[in-house]
Amino acid sequence: MERLFGTDGVRGVVNEFLTPELAYHLGRAAATYIQQASGKKRPVFLIGRDTRISGAMLESSIASGICSAGGDVVIAGVIPTPAVAYLVRKHEWDGGVVISASHNKFPDNGIKFFDGQGFKLPDAVEDSIEELCRKSAENELKRPTGADIGRIKWEAELAHEYAQFVQSTTDISLDGLKIVYDGANGAASIVGPEVLRGLGAEVIPINVNPDGVNINENAGSTHLEGLQAAVVAHGADVGIANDGDADRCLLVDEKGQALDGDQIMLLCARHLKEQGRLRDNMVVATVMSNIGFHKAIHELGMESCTIAVGDRYVLERMREKNYSIGGEQSGHVIFLDYNSTGDGLVTAVQMASIMKEKKQPLSELAALMVKYPQVLINVHVVTKAGWEDNALIKASIAEAEAELGENGRILVRPSGTEPLIRVMAEGSDQGELERICRSVADCIGREQGLVE
Repeated sequence: MERLFGTDGVRGVVNEFLTPELAYHLGRAAATYIQQASGKKRPVFLIGRDTRISGAMLESSIASGICSAGGDVVIAGVIPTPAVAYLVRKHEWDGGVVISASHNKFPDNGIKFFDGQGFKLPDAVEDSIEELCRKSAENELKRPTGADIGRIKWEAELAHEYAQFVQSTTDISLDGLKIVYDGANGAASIVGPEVLRGLGAEVIPINVNPDGVNINENAGSTHLEGLQAAVVAHGADVGIANDGDADRCLLVDEKGQALDGDQIMLLCARHLKEQGRLRDNMVVATVMSNIGFHKAIHELGMESCTIAVGDRYVLERMREKNYSIGGEQSGHVIFLDYNSTGDGLVTAVQMASIMKEKKQPLSELAALMVKYPQVLINVHVVTKAGWEDNALIKASIAEAEAELGENGRILVRPSGTEPLIRVMAEGSDQGELERICRSVADCIGREQGLVE
């Protein structure tokens, strides 16, 4: 049986896979797990969500599930994912729940959990919750009655409380900076401009009018074209793009050129090093990070280590070794001194502060790293299972590796949240990369059942 939890919680099409019934049972399971693990009779959970039309429905279901198991619920409403992580830790609540499918399109939604310290749950805990979820569906979990049933309360000011926290991560005024902010019509549509204006910046907001179905639609960190055009049109110093739940941040410089997570991590890591705050001179990256990132890191007297794709795996390594910063090319950047997960607004504030402190345009700062050409193709498939053992796919990858040699690389990996297998080629020749990457992608599409 396929595991319920993926790399970032339980995610899928609402009312097809992710049903209100499933959300209810997940709530009962999570509350029961905390009761059993801690002995606490009335655990308290914070629930936050993004702007999807399905969010309120799932919020009601999972809150009902928690209360039916005897837990209490604090509902924050629409709020970024990293805000839930921060607030759970600050208020010493027992767990956090985020209802979001991040950068996915609006028909999808997801449920992910944080522990009482604001960290995503390890696989073993998710497995335990999954087993309790099955027992809940079979009506095998206890049902308290009377005064032992949980309570729900709404806290409308929690988003503002988070905004104040983000502002506290810098002591540099952003006065004089003109910023175009793209909220992806998502969870940070209100709090994002609030943070930046509170620090003194002139803010031009775009894609901050969510209607339940326009989250991530040609907006945010996965669709930078509109932001790039707006930065140039307004003569702005920088463009900031979050995704639907605001745990990612990508930037656009004053010339309309995009900066990815590698470039952001490099600049932030150098800044931490200059402040004497980069522990062990180490930056944690993933296998998707550009060759140019690693070269620049080493040229600046820092070190990098590479782990599997997924911000949870970046965080695991950071916690294990007590490293200061890590992240992904996609824009998840974790500052462990500030928050326990990727935080798109903290990242934005750190980068804007660097610009003010260095008194340099973002395009000049970004020139610190030379990016090697990369080609990425997402192959839509019927199934991700078994691709690693497919003889034709293995032969296609081996042929690509031989052709690229020591001057490049090919990386194939399944998405943890979507029916995709991603093929990435990196090297010095763009045309060669496109041909090689397409050859491998076509083979995977044929073998794994291409979805038109």
